[in-house]
Amino acid sequence: MKIIYSDQHYHQSPKLELAGGDLVPSFENPSRAEHVLERVKKIGLGEIITPDEFGLRPLLAVHDSGYIRFLQTAWQEWTDAGFKGEIIPLCWPAGQASDVLPRHIKGKVGYYAQGTDSNITDGTWIAALAAAQSALTGAALVCDAVKNGHKTGAFSLGRPPGHHAAKASYGGYSFLNNAAITAQYCRDQGIEKVAVLDVDFHHGNGTQDIFYDRDDVFFASIHGDPMDNFPYFWGHASECGTGQGERFNLNLPLGNGTQFQVWREALKNCLSAIDNFGAEVLIVSLGVDTFEEDPISAFKLKTPDYLVMGADIADLGIPTLFVMEGGYNVEALGVNMINVLVVHHF
Repeated sequence: MKIIYSDQHYHQSPKLELAGGDLVPSFENPSRAEHVLERVKKIGLGEIITPDEFGLRPLLAVHDSGYIRFLQTAWQEWTDAGFKGEIIPLCWPAGQASDVLPRHIKGKVGYYAQGTDSNITDGTWIAALAAAQSALTGAALVCDAVKNGHKTGAFSLGRPPGHHAAKASYGGYSFLNNAAITAQYCRDQGIEKVAVLDVDFHHGNGTQDIFYDRDDVFFASIHGDPMDNFPYFWGHASECGTGQGERFNLNLPLGNGTQFQVWREALKNCLSAIDNFGAEVLIVSLGVDTFEEDPISAFKLKTPDYLVMGADIADLGIPTLFVMEGGYNVEALGVNMINVLVVHHF
């Protein structure tokens, strides 16, 4: 297995985030990737390579161009306006609000933000772009393998995560949707059917947003019930796609306290649906915040369960790209994430 890694992720190192009314150290920080990389090296999972450059075109294939410009320029606009702290939105459009993009940077931030959880810093764009390039490098490897009749896989060890980033909004620590970018890249390389499986505790609302009306990319997500969990406004079982995309979006929300036996049945349902779809490539949004000791999640999976999870996914038997998403118990993160990957003998 090829592991794609860039140390550019260190540029996204927010100081604090709002949680429960308090300012606390950010749960999404560089130590997450450090622990995973350390585990990769310790067990010799595979060859670690640096990402290639793919430019902005693959990003613009799924994200709004105005949104991309915002991410590129937000920090400069923020500091030009005289602000010294990290960028945290102050207000959002709601109800009968105008859909006109404000001129002032404070308004732009609120226009594109989903919440207050994702600070933009001076290095956010650098890190997010590097994570996207890492994921695209993995997608290129998988696409080449498909064309040559091989069953290969890759792991994009990048951060910040991406599955909450929608066509034109950021949130949940996500700025560029790496899973969606790579799924579209595979389509553009001639792969007719691509599936995205999201196993993160939190619903991949951004990925759903991007592919909700399409029948060429199947999206399946197992996640905490949005009645009780972030992102709250997306991820209900009734959300199954629209137009051509109807029945190509599968949400399996589960209650807080769910243990692996129940979670695994949901996984089997997703894998069966992906198999019936006829996916030629699988993109896995690999979050392990389903762990029983994760500080911001509510499932009860244990470390050995991730070995079974990985084996179940491997049994599908199609080329797979794993893209790093959540997991915020940093001490257990490396072991849990690599347990999913270690059975994939690519």
